[in-house]
Amino acid sequence: MENLVIITGPTGIGKTELSLELAKKYKGEIISSDSMQIYKKLNIGTAKIDLDKTSIPHHMIDIIEPSDNFTVADFKSSATKIITDINNRGGLPFLVGGTGLYINSLVYNLDFTETEPDYEYRDELREILEEEGSEFLYEKLQDQDRNMAEKIHKNNGQRIIRALEIIKNGNKKGDNFREENNDYNLIYIGLNMDRAKLYQKINQRVDKMIDLGLIDEVKNLLDEGLDKNSQSLKAIGYKEVISYLDGEIDFDEMVGLIKKNSRHYAKRQLTWFRRDKRIKWFDRESDAILSDIKNYIDSRLV
Repeated sequence: MENLVIITGPTGIGKTELSLELAKKYKGEIISSDSMQIYKKLNIGTAKIDLDKTSIPHHMIDIIEPSDNFTVADFKSSATKIITDINNRGGLPFLVGGTGLYINSLVYNLDFTETEPDYEYRDELREILEEEGSEFLYEKLQDQDRNMAEKIHKNNGQRIIRALEIIKNGNKKGDNFREENNDYNLIYIGLNMDRAKLYQKINQRVDKMIDLGLIDEVKNLLDEGLDKNSQSLKAIGYKEVISYLDGEIDFDEMVGLIKKNSRHYAKRQLTWFRRDKRIKWFDRESDAILSDIKNYIDSRLV
């Protein structure tokens, strides 16, 4: 059985900094489970780590061009191989990020092979999930196939999306829905903190992104010919800047929207992760968090 440590939590809480400290203690390597850090050239808006300034090996960062599409199935295929390789070399893989769909592709036995992927429809559903939440999509699934909906929890966005995709493509075979993946010795860690303080950190993070040149980053991508409707530019931060550059909103509205959408995203992330009872939660503000998590990891390693 392969060890896998997962560090997750809402955007802006400080997953990256903590994971670097932990990785140093365990011959660790970090696998990003952030759906936007896979893209090259999207650096400021994704709060991407500068790989030149760390000795810790990182994976699943800067792996595709901004114009490319990347699916959950693509992530699972790549990350599974990386996890095995790290374990085989005597290291400890740390899966770090807040994209629940990516994490679930590894901790559950999701089968993506029986139905041809419909990338455009899947991206549309993922955007709806991010903006409206899983219950909105669940009602859509109930309308289309109540029997299939009864097999899925209303908060399980990944399974709802997969079910809707299967229905759309004329395949209602239910065998490909997932059970827990027992291939990994899963050490699942969640980070949380006082909500008001988290929101303050998120607001400050957005201000920093603007100061670092987020607007110019988006301008450069568009000047290079990237379609503003690309999957990569649908992320929070980028889509609001595009609206600003198109003259749809002013500067203050842009900043306010990025902050608001980031806070709402953090709230949805917490809702997503809190339903998974395997997650051991830690207070990000605790002075003892590093030693507490280290003790927890030590008690669970095989």
